[in-house]
Amino acid sequence: MELKYDVTVIGSGPGGYVAAIRCAQLGFKTAIVERYNNLGGTCLNVGCIPSKALLDSSEHYHNAVENFATHGVEFDHASLKVNMPQMIARKNDVVEQNVKGIAYLMKKNKIDIYTGHGSFVTANKISVTKPDGTVQELETGKVIIATGSKPIVPAAFNYDKKRVITSTEALNIAGVPKKMVVIGGGVIGLELGSVYARLGTEVHVIEFLDKIIPTMDGDCSRELLKVLKGLGLKFYLGHMVTAVTPSEGGVKVEFKKKGTEEALTLDADYCLVAIGRRPYTDNLGLEKVGVLKDDKGRIEVDGHLETNVKGIYAIGDVVKGAMLAHKAEEEGVLVAEIMAGQKPHIDYNLIPGVVYTWPEVAGVGQTEEQLKERGVAYKSGKFPFKALGRARASGDTDGFVKILADKATDEILGVHMVGARTADLIAEAVALMEFRASAEDASRMSHAHPTYAEAFKEAALGATGNRMIHS
Repeated sequence: MELKYDVTVIGSGPGGYVAAIRCAQLGFKTAIVERYNNLGGTCLNVGCIPSKALLDSSEHYHNAVENFATHGVEFDHASLKVNMPQMIARKNDVVEQNVKGIAYLMKKNKIDIYTGHGSFVTANKISVTKPDGTVQELETGKVIIATGSKPIVPAAFNYDKKRVITSTEALNIAGVPKKMVVIGGGVIGLELGSVYARLGTEVHVIEFLDKIIPTMDGDCSRELLKVLKGLGLKFYLGHMVTAVTPSEGGVKVEFKKKGTEEALTLDADYCLVAIGRRPYTDNLGLEKVGVLKDDKGRIEVDGHLETNVKGIYAIGDVVKGAMLAHKAEEEGVLVAEIMAGQKPHIDYNLIPGVVYTWPEVAGVGQTEEQLKERGVAYKSGKFPFKALGRARASGDTDGFVKILADKATDEILGVHMVGARTADLIAEAVALMEFRASAEDASRMSHAHPTYAEAFKEAALGATGNRMIHS
């Protein structure tokens, strides 16, 4: 049987499956190749979706322990317990439903699915090695590489998937650990660390830099640090790990403060390594067709996300830029539409970043530190959630909304938030900034009362010249 396609997508994560759907919508005969049995990639199977399921479950438990009484909900605390197998089962069910949804979308859009490891034979021929070892070859006009990323784990950390774990294994721990060490104060480490802290685990976070979530606005970093310390997490900022040694019943983590030789040690049940991710391009056969990579292992692409080999494109975590599912999705749509002769665009400055702790952290555009570094004259408005009626009603008073605007033109340059539902609220900032709105534009928009979104309006009022009403 001759297998010929207009476009073949390698990888079925958010970038890959969205690219495949958009290609099919535009009339291309499309195939998608996925090496694992389930579609959806890291995000749906061992990343974004399952971690959010556990974050929500752990927050329910935490609220029962800490906050229900305040709301007048009383019960026998002696009978309150964590049913970890049920929590994991619910997480798995959420994943299964999402994966089935992606399979349905492939069928709906008449996209052929090939399960196996895809690699280049030539620029227009892809071999798919199936789990049983047999090989199929696909003839294709164009290829989109969307193979995502894998956790970075230095060999010295002795990653054994039992006591020294990554985010993948942290999603399936059978019982609530007594103690956990998290190496890395970025998004993944803090999200999963907060899951277990809410359930009662003693969590220690070791971060090489002097701040957590270092790519986000400094005010956000400081506010989240304060909140997480209040939750019970212990932080060692400006420290470096020197050794990780697993044993049958636990793990020993040795570390020291930068610039000193004093050895520090933590013994724990688990060590979660969350120091970043690397592009996954293993055994793709890129060298066979001459596709170039940079010194960080990322595939080199031009402004249209096409590699140096005509007809081969790359998107998502395998190319430069933030390793975010929604960034990959936008790139998948962009490539499909470019192939169809359209002229789409992506403003990478307007790709929002989110941390799904509670409270959530979200930001888009330039941080205050970036504006200072560039010498841009700016003004700011910052409104605290504790002054917001809706936040008081729900008891979610931590955090703020900060708007940074150009001092001369009033154009919004950056928006940074910590608080309840800021992961959703940041979309308002993205929409306004996409149309180059001013802080005054935002301040003149009517916001329903009482809502969390009123904090955005108040911050905009502040940025236009100390016009905030409720602070």
